[in-house]
Amino acid sequence: MKAYVVGGAVRDELLGLPVRDRDYVVVGATPEEMEAKGFRPVGRDFPVFLHPQTHEEYALARTERKSARGYKGFTVHAAPDVTLEDDLRRRDLTINAMAKDPQTGALIDPFGGQADLDRRVLRHVSEAFTEDPVRILRVARFAARFGFDVHPSTLELMRSMVASGEADYLVAERVWQEFAKGLAEAHARKMLEVLQACGLQQKLLPGVDTGRASYEGSLPVRFALLTWPLDATGVEALAERLKAPNEVRDLAATAARQRGLLMKPASSPAELLELLKGADAFRRPDRFAELLQAARLAEPGFDARRIEAALRATQSVDAAAIAKASAPADVARRIDAARLAAIAGAA
Repeated sequence: MKAYVVGGAVRDELLGLPVRDRDYVVVGATPEEMEAKGFRPVGRDFPVFLHPQTHEEYALARTERKSARGYKGFTVHAAPDVTLEDDLRRRDLTINAMAKDPQTGALIDPFGGQADLDRRVLRHVSEAFTEDPVRILRVARFAARFGFDVHPSTLELMRSMVASGEADYLVAERVWQEFAKGLAEAHARKMLEVLQACGLQQKLLPGVDTGRASYEGSLPVRFALLTWPLDATGVEALAERLKAPNEVRDLAATAARQRGLLMKPASSPAELLELLKGADAFRRPDRFAELLQAARLAEPGFDARRIEAALRATQSVDAAAIAKASAPADVARRIDAARLAAIAGAA
């Protein structure tokens, strides 16, 4: 029975990056032996255990055989005769298919992962790559994280997976999980370039603008940038297809609904008030600031100073005092009038 550090921890250490979590593969053991040593079983689909002291994950070495379409269509074999190399061979990319002996520090790298790290290339381990459509998204996400290029042979496999329909079996929740991680990375545009190159972008993100120079800010800001050319209906349809969470889809939908007023070069005080109300700037000033940030990034000539001045002016209006001094039917009208006067006075 022997345990090895595997996967991302080995990769990140070689890249000089912080290692947050360590996963282990155990060779030559049975589930019963693991439990006898105090490990607690937690895996549903294959044998995974938590260390009794460190609570790190230890998985029994395993192989996988394709048995159905989609990312769950696998039959798993975990047994003491499965070797470390067998386990590493089933992994997606060579840079994730390395192991380290925690006792000696020796690197086990049967598929050339270290050389691919040096070459800054993402390359599949084996033809089994084509059996899991989620791997297309993982490759795109790693391209976004590290800024690496995809090896031509791997890109060809990804194209074949899209063309064959295997990628049609992607589950929306898994798509969003991988896509959101990639969109939040330093080289987010790289992910979109990879998805476009393999043909998945046309299926996954129809109508979006994937050619922006850069993506900055929070995930909602980046998603609003991605969907900037779409109308509100298109944004909602895309967000539903991707199963984007409410806080992400909400900013993008607001941008689509308010873009006309937002980008109008010489808005009147009444139009500025309409924008502030429509974008819910009074109740959600932080979200409104993200909307302006998205507009700045999407439209290089956009000048938000007049809009920001209008918002500052309305903040001098004591809405609570007006409400207290007004009949219920007059509250909204009187608050609007006061805010409109404040905007006009600041112009």
